Amino acid sequence: MDAETLADLLYAQAERDPELRHSLELRAATQSGDVSEAHRLLDTAVTDGNVEYTAKIGAVLDTLQRMLDAGSRADLAPLARRTVDDIGEVLEQSGDHTGDLAERLDRAVELYARACAARPPDPEKLADWILEVEFDGPGRPVIDLAEFAAALGEPGLKRIKSTVDDVLAASGPGHRRDVAERLREQLAEVLGDVDELVAILSAKPPRVDVSLKIVRVLRAAGRHSEAIAHAARALTHDKQPPAEDETSRRRKDFDANPGRETYAALRGAATADGKWTVQRREALARLRERAAEGTEQADELVRVLLDDGRPDEAWRAGVRFGASAELRLELAEQRAAEHPAETIPVFREHVDELIERKDPQAYQEAARRLKLLRTLHKRAGTPDEFTAHLAALVENHRRKTRLITEIRAARIAMPKAVTSPRSPR
Repeated sequence: MDAETLADLLYAQAERDPELRHSLELRAATQSGDVSEAHRLLDTAVTDGNVEYTAKIGAVLDTLQRMLDAGSRADLAPLARRTVDDIGEVLEQSGDHTGDLAERLDRAVELYARACAARPPDPEKLADWILEVEFDGPGRPVIDLAEFAAALGEPGLKRIKSTVDDVLAASGPGHRRDVAERLREQLAEVLGDVDELVAILSAKPPRVDVSLKIVRVLRAAGRHSEAIAHAARALTHDKQPPAEDETSRRRKDFDANPGRETYAALRGAATADGKWTVQRREALARLRERAAEGTEQADELVRVLLDDGRPDEAWRAGVRFGASAELRLELAEQRAAEHPAETIPVFREHVDELIERKDPQAYQEAARRLKLLRTLHKRAGTPDEFTAHLAALVENHRRKTRLITEIRAARIAMPKAVTSPRSPR
């Protein structure tokens, strides 16, 4: 059938099948990269049930990410901020800050930060929004100032610091002071104020993770003798430990050796004690710090997030911190069906790696992966990109006649300029 006939049949079926119609609407919003369509989805999402609302929010986030990844010149910050605010309001009304919607809130904040970096809004207005979310919100989302630092610039950071200083000067123990203390620490990190940051960390109760962070901060600043001295004091500090519950013991084990196994043990103990929400946030912050140190640590964070049943977070962590090629490929295979465009670069890299092996079996696998790439490009609405990529690949490897043979055997249409191979290599 021709495309027009197929479209008519699909439309008629969607009229009879509400679930199919809804699915096609979400796909259209995701694929088109239409900001107005994404706003329309937000307008209708507030009247839907939780499952449908979560699905529509996912479509909006996919649209945002697709446009940001493509380097769109559109100002996406207003849409991203509206999405963050809408999800936050729904979570506040429901009182449930766990599950898929909470994960989407974290993703929305990350995309808002990217949108602000691409097209910075008024820095003082952005600072006011962050302050409102942190001090007057329900505790979520938790903002990482480092992600917004570029957009805030000196004026925005100065405004936040002024408010934080005022709160610390006027507030006693409680939520506002806790928030101000956390923001003060983040400000010291963002502004590179090593002395302030070390003073803040040193004032905390002695803990292994805090001591290690002080050492890392001092070393990064080139103050190696101070780092060594602090490490020595931390190791020789003679202090009678307080009575510990199971969560405290597991947290101590995790701080001493942050990783997949100690994280799982901490999760089990903290969940039983009703302390997992706070413990998880702190533990993941520690793992993210380590993930920046190298591929092995990045893989550990990704595996932890997969164990937590949070594949979206795992994917973003793998991209951000540079997970190993093997793990990125594993993630891409899990993600390809729902997010084809995101996974295309990973499979392209894998094809290049296979071809470099110069092995007949590797060539065969490369052809199979090229067939998958063709499918992913079709799903993503970018079939011409695959055609151009294939033409460039074949031109670059035209002397590898065995590879060309395998591509033909996979029934992939070859560029017209390619002639039939004479003998396999």
